[in-house]
Amino acid sequence: MKVVVFNGSPRKGGNIDALLAEAEKAVKDAAGAGHGSHADHAGHEWTRFDLNRMNIRPCQDCGGCEKTGECVIKDDMVQIRQAIRDADRIILASPVFFFGLSAQTKAVIDRCQSFWCEKYLLKRPLPEGPYGRKALLLLVGGMKKEVGIQCSETTARAFFRTISVPKDETLGFLGVDEKGAIVKHATALGDVYRAAKGLVSIEDR
Repeated sequence: MKVVVFNGSPRKGGNIDALLAEAEKAVKDAAGAGHGSHADHAGHEWTRFDLNRMNIRPCQDCGGCEKTGECVIKDDMVQIRQAIRDADRIILASPVFFFGLSAQTKAVIDRCQSFWCEKYLLKRPLPEGPYGRKALLLLVGGMKKEVGIQCSETTARAFFRTISVPKDETLGFLGVDEKGAIVKHATALGDVYRAAKGLVSIEDR
Protein backbone atom coordinates (compact mmCIF):
# COMPACT_ATOMS: atom_id res chain seq x y z
CA MET A 1 0.00 0.00 0.00
CA LYS A 2 1.41 3.40 -1.00
CA VAL A 3 1.02 6.16 1.57
CA VAL A 4 1.78 9.64 0.23
CA VAL A 5 2.31 12.41 2.78
CA PHE A 6 2.24 16.17 2.22
CA ASN A 7 3.80 18.34 4.91
CA GLY A 8 2.50 21.86 4.37
CA SER A 9 4.26 23.46 7.32
CA PRO A 10 7.19 25.83 6.80
CA ARG A 11 8.41 25.26 10.35
CA LYS A 12 10.99 22.51 10.69
CA GLY A 13 10.66 20.46 13.87
CA GLY A 14 7.29 21.98 14.67
CA ASN A 15 3.87 20.65 15.54
CA ILE A 16 3.12 19.20 12.12
CA ASP A 17 6.45 17.33 12.16
CA ALA A 18 5.52 15.82 15.51
CA LEU A 19 2.14 14.65 14.25
CA LEU A 20 3.62 13.17 11.08
CA ALA A 21 6.25 11.32 13.09
CA GLU A 22 3.45 9.73 15.09
CA ALA A 23 1.53 8.90 11.91
CA GLU A 24 4.59 7.23 10.37
CA LYS A 25 5.11 5.22 13.55
CA ALA A 26 1.51 4.00 13.33
CA VAL A 27 1.90 2.95 9.70
CA LYS A 28 5.14 1.16 10.57
CA ASP A 29 3.55 -0.58 13.56
CA ALA A 30 0.56 -1.60 11.45
CA ALA A 31 2.64 -3.56 9.01
CA GLY A 32 6.05 -4.34 10.47
CA ALA A 33 9.46 -2.71 10.81
CA GLY A 34 10.97 -0.29 8.28
CA HIS A 35 13.48 2.49 8.09
CA GLY A 36 13.69 5.88 6.40
CA SER A 37 11.25 8.36 4.92
CA HIS A 38 10.72 6.18 1.83
CA ALA A 39 10.74 2.86 3.64
CA ASP A 40 8.64 -0.10 2.64
CA HIS A 41 6.90 -0.84 5.94
CA ALA A 42 6.25 -4.51 5.13
CA GLY A 43 3.94 -3.54 2.31
CA HIS A 44 3.32 0.11 3.19
CA GLU A 45 5.49 2.49 1.18
CA TRP A 46 5.77 5.86 2.98
CA THR A 47 6.64 8.80 0.70
CA ARG A 48 6.77 12.26 2.24
CA PHE A 49 6.92 15.62 0.49
CA ASP A 50 8.06 18.64 2.51
CA LEU A 51 6.38 21.29 0.40
CA ASN A 52 8.28 24.30 1.77
CA ARG A 53 11.52 22.88 0.40
CA MET A 54 10.15 22.24 -3.09
CA ASN A 55 9.92 24.31 -6.25
CA ILE A 56 6.17 24.65 -6.80
CA ARG A 57 4.84 27.65 -8.72
CA PRO A 58 1.28 28.85 -8.12
CA CYS A 59 -1.34 27.92 -10.70
CA GLN A 60 -1.32 30.45 -13.55
CA ASP A 61 -4.95 29.78 -14.59
CA CYS A 62 -3.67 29.49 -18.17
CA GLY A 63 -6.12 26.80 -19.29
CA GLY A 64 -3.25 24.66 -20.54
CA CYS A 65 -4.58 21.55 -18.80
CA GLU A 66 -8.13 21.76 -20.13
CA LYS A 67 -7.59 19.66 -23.25
CA THR A 68 -4.91 17.29 -22.00
CA GLY A 69 -5.29 17.03 -18.22
CA GLU A 70 -1.58 17.83 -17.96
CA CYS A 71 -0.10 20.93 -16.33
CA VAL A 72 2.17 22.87 -18.66
CA ILE A 73 4.44 24.03 -15.80
CA LYS A 74 7.32 21.61 -15.31
CA ASP A 75 8.54 21.95 -11.74
CA ASP A 76 8.41 19.71 -8.66
CA MET A 77 4.67 19.21 -9.17
CA VAL A 78 5.62 16.63 -11.80
CA GLN A 79 6.73 14.18 -9.11
CA ILE A 80 3.85 15.15 -6.82
CA ARG A 81 1.32 14.50 -9.57
CA GLN A 82 2.77 11.04 -10.17
CA ALA A 83 2.73 10.26 -6.47
CA ILE A 84 -0.94 11.27 -6.28
CA ARG A 85 -1.72 8.99 -9.20
CA ASP A 86 -0.02 6.04 -7.52
CA ALA A 87 -1.29 6.66 -3.98
CA ASP A 88 -3.58 4.36 -2.06
CA ARG A 89 -3.62 6.59 1.02
CA ILE A 90 -2.91 10.31 1.37
CA ILE A 91 -2.03 12.27 4.50
CA LEU A 92 -2.30 16.03 4.15
CA ALA A 93 -0.92 18.02 7.08
CA SER A 94 -0.98 21.80 7.44
CA PRO A 95 -0.97 24.55 10.02
CA VAL A 96 -4.02 26.79 9.92
CA PHE A 97 -3.12 30.33 8.83
CA PHE A 98 -5.87 32.98 8.80
CA PHE A 99 -8.53 30.23 9.00
CA GLY A 100 -7.12 28.39 5.98
CA LEU A 101 -4.45 25.98 4.78
CA SER A 102 -0.86 27.19 4.48
CA ALA A 103 0.26 28.80 1.21
CA GLN A 104 2.54 25.84 0.56
CA THR A 105 -0.39 23.44 0.84
CA LYS A 106 -2.76 25.60 -1.18
CA ALA A 107 -0.25 25.94 -4.03
CA VAL A 108 -0.23 22.17 -4.48
CA ILE A 109 -4.01 21.96 -4.34
CA ASP A 110 -4.43 24.76 -6.89
CA ARG A 111 -2.01 23.05 -9.25
CA CYS A 112 -4.22 19.98 -9.11
CA GLN A 113 -6.65 21.82 -11.38
CA SER A 114 -5.17 19.55 -14.03
CA PHE A 115 -6.68 16.55 -12.21
CA TRP A 116 -10.01 18.40 -12.11
CA CYS A 117 -9.87 18.82 -15.89
CA GLU A 118 -8.89 15.20 -16.31
CA LYS A 119 -11.78 13.99 -14.17
CA TYR A 120 -14.62 16.33 -15.08
CA LEU A 121 -13.81 17.62 -18.56
CA LEU A 122 -12.02 14.63 -20.07
CA LYS A 123 -13.97 12.02 -18.06
CA ARG A 124 -10.81 10.24 -16.93
CA PRO A 125 -10.99 10.02 -13.12
CA LEU A 126 -8.12 8.41 -11.27
CA PRO A 127 -8.78 4.69 -10.72
CA GLU A 128 -9.72 3.41 -7.29
CA GLY A 129 -6.82 0.95 -7.10
CA PRO A 130 -6.67 -2.37 -5.26
CA TYR A 131 -7.14 -0.86 -1.78
CA GLY A 132 -9.48 2.00 -2.58
CA ARG A 133 -8.35 5.57 -1.90
CA LYS A 134 -8.59 7.22 1.53
CA ALA A 135 -7.14 10.34 3.13
CA LEU A 136 -6.32 11.81 6.51
CA LEU A 137 -6.21 15.57 7.07
CA LEU A 138 -4.13 16.85 10.01
CA LEU A 139 -4.53 20.48 11.11
CA VAL A 140 -2.96 22.53 13.89
CA GLY A 141 -3.94 26.11 14.67
CA GLY A 142 -3.29 28.69 17.35
CA MET A 143 -6.82 30.06 17.21
CA LYS A 144 -9.67 28.59 19.22
CA LYS A 145 -12.49 29.05 16.71
CA GLU A 146 -13.63 25.96 14.81
CA VAL A 147 -14.06 28.01 11.62
CA GLY A 148 -10.34 27.58 10.96
CA ILE A 149 -10.73 23.82 10.87
CA GLN A 150 -13.95 24.01 8.88
CA CYS A 151 -12.57 26.28 6.15
CA SER A 152 -9.40 24.23 5.80
CA GLU A 153 -11.36 20.99 5.72
CA THR A 154 -13.67 22.28 3.00
CA THR A 155 -10.72 23.14 0.75
CA ALA A 156 -8.98 19.85 1.46
CA ARG A 157 -12.12 17.85 0.79
CA ALA A 158 -12.56 19.50 -2.62
CA PHE A 159 -8.97 18.44 -3.34
CA PHE A 160 -9.59 14.88 -2.17
CA ARG A 161 -12.69 14.47 -4.33
CA THR A 162 -10.86 15.88 -7.35
CA ILE A 163 -8.16 13.22 -7.03
CA SER A 164 -10.79 10.51 -6.54
CA VAL A 165 -10.51 10.05 -2.79
CA PRO A 166 -14.08 9.37 -1.62
CA LYS A 167 -13.30 8.85 2.08
CA ASP A 168 -11.40 11.14 4.42
CA GLU A 169 -11.02 11.92 8.10
CA THR A 170 -10.01 15.21 9.71
CA LEU A 171 -8.14 15.69 12.97
CA GLY A 172 -7.84 19.34 13.97
CA PHE A 173 -6.12 20.67 17.07
CA LEU A 174 -6.79 24.25 18.13
CA GLY A 175 -5.14 26.53 20.67
CA VAL A 176 -1.72 25.10 19.76
CA ASP A 177 0.70 27.78 18.59
CA GLU A 178 4.11 27.46 20.22
CA LYS A 179 6.65 25.28 18.40
CA GLY A 180 6.44 21.72 19.70
CA ALA A 181 3.46 22.43 21.95
CA ILE A 182 1.43 19.67 20.31
CA VAL A 183 3.32 17.03 22.29
CA LYS A 184 1.77 18.45 25.47
CA HIS A 185 -1.75 18.16 24.04
CA ALA A 186 -3.81 15.68 26.03
CA THR A 187 -4.92 13.51 23.11
CA ALA A 188 -3.26 14.68 19.87
CA LEU A 189 -0.50 12.10 19.48
CA GLY A 190 -2.75 9.23 20.43
CA ASP A 191 -5.52 10.44 18.14
CA VAL A 192 -3.14 10.69 15.18
CA TYR A 193 -1.61 7.30 15.90
CA ARG A 194 -5.03 5.62 15.92
CA ALA A 195 -6.22 7.49 12.82
CA ALA A 196 -3.09 6.67 10.82
CA LYS A 197 -3.23 3.03 11.82
CA GLY A 198 -6.86 2.90 10.76
CA LEU A 199 -6.02 4.64 7.51
CA VAL A 200 -3.94 1.70 6.29
CA SER A 201 -6.37 -0.92 7.54
CA ILE A 202 -7.92 -2.82 4.64
CA GLU A 203 -10.80 -3.85 6.91
CA ASP A 204 -11.84 -0.18 7.19
CA ARG A 205 -12.26 0.32 3.43
